[in-house]
Amino acid sequence: MQKHDGILIILNPIAGKGKAGERVPEIRRLMAAAGLDFELALTERVGHATELAASAGDRGFGLVVAAGGDGTVNEVVNGLMATKSAGKAAPVLAAFSVGRGNDFAYGADLPATLEECVSVLARGERRAMDVGIVRGGDYPDGKYFANGLGVGFDTIVGLEAAKLKRVHGFMAYVLGALKTFALFPDAPLVRLAWDGQHVEQECQQISIMNGKRMGGTFFMAPNAENHDGSFDLCVAERLSRGEMVDLMIRYTKGTQAGHPKVKIYGGSRIVVEAPNRGLIVHADGETICIDGERLDVECLAGALTIVCNPGRVARQKSKA
Repeated sequence: MQKHDGILIILNPIAGKGKAGERVPEIRRLMAAAGLDFELALTERVGHATELAASAGDRGFGLVVAAGGDGTVNEVVNGLMATKSAGKAAPVLAAFSVGRGNDFAYGADLPATLEECVSVLARGERRAMDVGIVRGGDYPDGKYFANGLGVGFDTIVGLEAAKLKRVHGFMAYVLGALKTFALFPDAPLVRLAWDGQHVEQECQQISIMNGKRMGGTFFMAPNAENHDGSFDLCVAERLSRGEMVDLMIRYTKGTQAGHPKVKIYGGSRIVVEAPNRGLIVHADGETICIDGERLDVECLAGALTIVCNPGRVARQKSKA
């Protein structure tokens, strides 16, 4: 860790079904044991993490830790990118895995435990990180995302899961999927264009991934890297219920590339158009639109710097 970096930890106390807030004493203990000085700020409302991150540089912090789930990371990234858009140097990003799914952390070569995350922070290894921006729907001026954007089936499942107040985590996603299967909305006609290529078809689901995983279990882009200047696209055409079940099982293993109705592409600038509307979209779990017509999605190569454990996932695979 560079000595001149002031560290601001932005913690969402309700992340992980409220368990993140209970880990404040552990965070203080681990940071002290690692010899790291820091300031801890607890978020109080939606959007607060964005505000805190956006002002961090002006307050003298050179490093901001997003402590929470993927939603907390998303807010912090939007704050850091607001700083950069204002022509200022954005603080370095780090993250503590104290949420439920921690999908961003997995794809960003960050460990699954808080203790290991603090160790990574103390070592201070860094690399550039790509950031996505989507323009359209409720965000015509753009919203940044860190992990991935989903169009169609998985977004509907997420919306249904969010309605379940007493069920959380993977089980909420399962129940949301069951309800979505019962309704099984029609696949909209979509025109998809990226880096000089294009396709027009009815699509049940489109995943535009900077990271590898969504929903804590589903490897939408197992080979994606968030530092290669490009998104991985997973495009599923119109499916029957049975085919969708098969595809979801494949997602848990990252083997959807072998599905006859799935194509895998890569691109840095993607335009998604639905001439008859009907686009249902989320970015890092944040709803972008529920009846959209057009999205412009761009990969901003190396937009931020992140403290991580380079090659962690690759090393894990090599040991398997």
